[in-house]
Amino acid sequence: MIVVTGATGNVGRPLTQALAEAGEQVTAVSRHAADVPAGVRHIRADLSEAQGLAPALDGAKALFLLLSGDLHAPDARPADLIEQAAAGGVRKVVLLSSQGVATRPQGPSRVAMRALEDTLRGSGMDWAVVRPGGFASNALAWAESIRTQGTVAAPFGDAGVPVVDPADIAAVAAACLLDDRHTGGIYELTGPEVITPRQQAEAIASALGSPVRFHELTRAEAKAAMTRVVPAELADDTLDIIGAPNAAELRISPDVERVLGRRPNSFGDWVDRNIAAFR
Repeated sequence: MIVVTGATGNVGRPLTQALAEAGEQVTAVSRHAADVPAGVRHIRADLSEAQGLAPALDGAKALFLLLSGDLHAPDARPADLIEQAAAGGVRKVVLLSSQGVATRPQGPSRVAMRALEDTLRGSGMDWAVVRPGGFASNALAWAESIRTQGTVAAPFGDAGVPVVDPADIAAVAAACLLDDRHTGGIYELTGPEVITPRQQAEAIASALGSPVRFHELTRAEAKAAMTRVVPAELADDTLDIIGAPNAAELRISPDVERVLGRRPNSFGDWVDRNIAAFR
C-alpha cells in the first residue's frame, strides 16, 4: 500500500490517480474531506502533528511526502514525519522538495528543506527526492480575477522561469514510488521553456479567445498576498527566485524526459487541460 499526502492538491490528485490505475492499493491523506478515485482509501490528517499520520501508515510500504505550507514555518518539525514513517515500517519515501535547495541553498526555507532531505537520507529507508521549480498551476491564483475582471495581477511581469506542469511532477513521483531503479535519485523538474507571467497571461487569453489585461504588482504587494497562505520566509525565498532567477533556475532540466521518456508538458499544455477554471 502506498500513502499519498497532499492527495487533493495539484500534485497529489494526479499521483493518487496514477497509482490507482497502476493497480496499487492507495491511501490518500488530506486535511479535509475529499473525493478520491474508486478503491482508494481516504484518511483525514493534519501533518503538523506527526502522530496524526500513524493510522494512514498502517500496512504501508511507501510514502509520498508533500509538506503543507505551515510545515515550512520556522517552528515546524517535518522531520517527525520521516521518523513516524520509519517507525511505522515504511520502506520507501519519495519527498517533494524544491529546486531552490540546490539553486538558493542559503534561503531560510531552503535550509530547512535541505535538512529534511538529509534526515530522509539518514533514515535507513529507501528514498528519492523530486525538486520542482515553479508550478504552472500557480496561475490558478489568477482564476477569479480573470473570470470576473479579465485581469492578471502578478509581480515581475517580464522575469520568466521554466514552470513545470504538476502532472509531470506526479508522473515522476509515481515512477520513483513504483520503480526501484529510481531509489536514491534526486530529480530537478522544470518545464520545456522559460515563460514570464505576462506571457502566461497571454497564453490563457489565447486559450479563452478573449483579452486578459496584465497588472504588475510590487514585491511588497505580492508578499502580502502570499503570506496569507504560506510563511513569510517561504514567500521571500520564492519572490527572490521569480524576481531575479539565476542561471541554474533558468536551466531546462532533462530529468522529466529522463524519467518519463517524453518531453515535459508546456505551460500551454497545462492551460489547455485547465481552461475551464478561467472561464
